[in-house]
Amino acid sequence: MAGCPRPSGTLCRSLLSSSRGRGSAARACFTHCAPNTLPGIDIAKSKGARYRLGPELEICGYGCSDHYYESDTLLHSFQVLEKLLESPATQDIICDVGMPVLHRNVRYNCRVIFLNKRILLIRPKMSLANTGNYRELRWFTPWSKARHVEEYFLPKIIQEVTGQETVPFGDAVLATKDTCLGAEICEELWAPNSPHIEMGLDGVEIFTNSSGSHHVLRKARARVDLVNSATAKNGGIYILANQRGCDGDRLYYDGCAMISMNGETVAQGSQFSLDDVEVLVAALDLEDVRSYRAEISSRNLAASKVNPYPRVKVNFALSCPDDIAVPTCMPIQWRHHSPEEEISLGPACWLWDYLRRSKQAGFLLPLSGGVDSSATACIVYSMCRQVCLAVKNGNADVLADARRIVNDETYIPEDPPEFCNRVFTTCYMASENSSQDTRNRAKLLAEQIGSYHINLNIDAAVKAVVGIFSVVTGRIPQFSAHGGSSRESLALQNVQARIRMVLAYLFAQLTLWARGMPGGLLVLGSANVDESLRGYLTKYDCSSADINPIGGISKTDLKNFIQYCIENFQLTALSSIMSAPPTAELEPLVDGQVAQTDEADMGMTYAELSIYGKLRKIAKAGPYSMFCKLINMWKEICTPREVASKVKHFFRMYSVNRHKMTTLTPSYHAENYSPDDNRFDLRPFLYNTSWSWQFRCIDKQVSKLEKKEGISVVEDMD
Repeated sequence: MAGCPRPSGTLCRSLLSSSRGRGSAARACFTHCAPNTLPGIDIAKSKGARYRLGPELEICGYGCSDHYYESDTLLHSFQVLEKLLESPATQDIICDVGMPVLHRNVRYNCRVIFLNKRILLIRPKMSLANTGNYRELRWFTPWSKARHVEEYFLPKIIQEVTGQETVPFGDAVLATKDTCLGAEICEELWAPNSPHIEMGLDGVEIFTNSSGSHHVLRKARARVDLVNSATAKNGGIYILANQRGCDGDRLYYDGCAMISMNGETVAQGSQFSLDDVEVLVAALDLEDVRSYRAEISSRNLAASKVNPYPRVKVNFALSCPDDIAVPTCMPIQWRHHSPEEEISLGPACWLWDYLRRSKQAGFLLPLSGGVDSSATACIVYSMCRQVCLAVKNGNADVLADARRIVNDETYIPEDPPEFCNRVFTTCYMASENSSQDTRNRAKLLAEQIGSYHINLNIDAAVKAVVGIFSVVTGRIPQFSAHGGSSRESLALQNVQARIRMVLAYLFAQLTLWARGMPGGLLVLGSANVDESLRGYLTKYDCSSADINPIGGISKTDLKNFIQYCIENFQLTALSSIMSAPPTAELEPLVDGQVAQTDEADMGMTYAELSIYGKLRKIAKAGPYSMFCKLINMWKEICTPREVASKVKHFFRMYSVNRHKMTTLTPSYHAENYSPDDNRFDLRPFLYNTSWSWQFRCIDKQVSKLEKKEGISVVEDMD
C-alpha cells in the first residue's frame, strides 16, 4: 500500500441531557483528532468520544494512484479493516474509516462505518475530484444512485468477524437514538449540489466530511468559508477531517480539521504540525441547531417536500445522561496563516516527512547567495526549528526520527542551528564568473542558520570539459563578452550549470563519508515556479535535484518570505540578499561586478511572469485570450502593441522551453499555476513555436485598436 500521511481526523461524542421543559434537549461534544487510526481511537475514547471520523482513504493512503488498479490494494485494505474491527479500541465507539471497495466489479471510494464489530453502512463517494492534481475518475466510479441502498456481500475475512453476510451499500444516513448523521466525502463539499443541502432538509443534524485536500497557498480560507456556509443557510453541525502530511508525492495535506455550527467556526485544528496525534474538543448543544432551523421558514418549506434518505437505524446514542453541566463552546475567529507563514511551515513539514521516510541523513543544497537558494535554505532551517519545538513539546516520534537521522540514540535536538549543522550541508560552487559578494552572502547565511558549509571552485572541471570539446573539434568557444557567438556563450553557461549538478550529487553521496559519518544526503533544487514556467533554467543543471521545496512558489512570494525570515528568524544575512539583483552568474564579470541579471536575460519581469502563469493555467488563456485580458489589465502602462509584443515573447519562450518540464524536479505543490508536466499541467512539450494562427489574430486585433485610436498601422509587429 502507498505511504499514508498522518490523518487529521474528527471524533464526536454527543451527550443527551434530561428534559428542560421544552422537549428533549441534547448537547453534543465533538473532538478532532489527527492520529494513526488505532492509537487515535484510544485517545478519542479517553476524551469521551462516541463517533470517530478519519480522513479520506486513510486505510491505504490517498496517494495510491495506479496502485488502486491492483487487487492487492483492495485485499490489504480489508485486512486492515479486519484488524480494526477486532480491536478492543474500536468497541463502544462508532468508527468511520476510508478505503476503496469493489462492488459488483466497480471500484468505489468509500466510507466504512462500523460499531462493535458490525458494519453499519458502506457509503460510496458521489462526486469525484478530477481537476488539477486529482485523478479520481481514473481509478474510481462515482455512485450515481442518490438515496439508493443495495446489499454488499462482505469478504469472508470480514464475515467471520462481524457475523454479517451483507451490509447496506449506498447513499444513506445514520439514525442514532438521539440524532441523525450524514456523510460527505471531500469533493462533495465543493460540488454545486452538495449532499449536505438535501440531507439537512431531511433532518440530518450532523454532517461529517472526510477529506484528502492538499495545501495550496491561500487555499485554507476557501475551505473554511465552504464549511461555515454549509451550515449557515440550513443550520447544523459540520465536522471536517483532513489528511495531514506527505503522501509520497508532490502534495502536502495540511490538516485544518474544524467544527462549525450554524455558520460559525467553534473549533479549529492546526494546519501544519509534526505531531501524529492532535485532539480538539468542543461541546455543542443540538437544541441550538433545532432552534436555528425552526425560524427559517424557507428552509422548513423546502424540508416539507424533500425526498427522504434511507436511514440506517443504530441502537446507540451519541449522548450521555449527565451532560447538563457540560459548558458549550462559543464561536471563534479562525486564525489564518499569512502566505509567508504557510511557506515557512508547509514545505518544511513536507521536507521532514520526505527525509524521515527516505531514511537519508540530511539534505545538500547548492547555495548561490541568491533569493531562491536562500529561501530554500530558510525552509530547511524552519524545518529544524519545528523539529526542536516538537521535541521540546514531548513528541517522542519526532525525537526517534531525529536520532535515527543523525545516527545517535542519545541525541536531543534542542538548538535549531546545531541540529541544522547535523542534517544540512550547503555548498557554494564558485566559478571565474562568480562575484565575491555572492560568496560572502552565502557564507554568512550558512553561519546564521548553522549549516555545514562548503566552498569550492568549479573552474578546473569546466576547463577540463571544454578542453575535451576543443581537442575533438579544434575549436575554442568564447563568451559573447569575449567575441563569441550567442551559441558559444549559451553552451559555456550551460556547462557550468551542469557541472554544478554533477558535483552536487557527488558531494551529497560522499560528504558524510569524508566526515566519518554514515549515510547520504538528498539534493535540494531551488528553481521557483516562475522560472520553470518561462524555462529560465538549464536542463539537468543544479535545478535538477531529488526534490524542490520552492518549485511551486512564485518569486514575489519568495521575496516576501525572505522578509518574513529576516523579521521572525533574525537572519540578518538575508537583507543583502534581498537587495541584490537576481543573477545566474554564468557570464564573465565586468570590472569584478555582475553584468548578467535574470530579468534582462528573460526579457520579462518576475511580476509579469506570475501574471502570465495565472492567466495561462488558472484562467485557461491561450495567446489571444491572454492578450485580450492584458490590454485592459495593463491599459495604464502599455499600449496594445506593447502588450502584444510581451504576450508573444512569453509564449515563444514558454513553448521553446516546455520540454524542460518533462524532467522538472518533483516540487512541493503550492501554486495553482505550476507548470509541472508530470502530474498537474497536462499540456504538450513539443510545440510549433511560431504560434502563427494565434499571433495573426493578435496582430489583427492590434490593428483594429490602433485604427480606432487613429494610430498609423505598422504591418510587421515583430
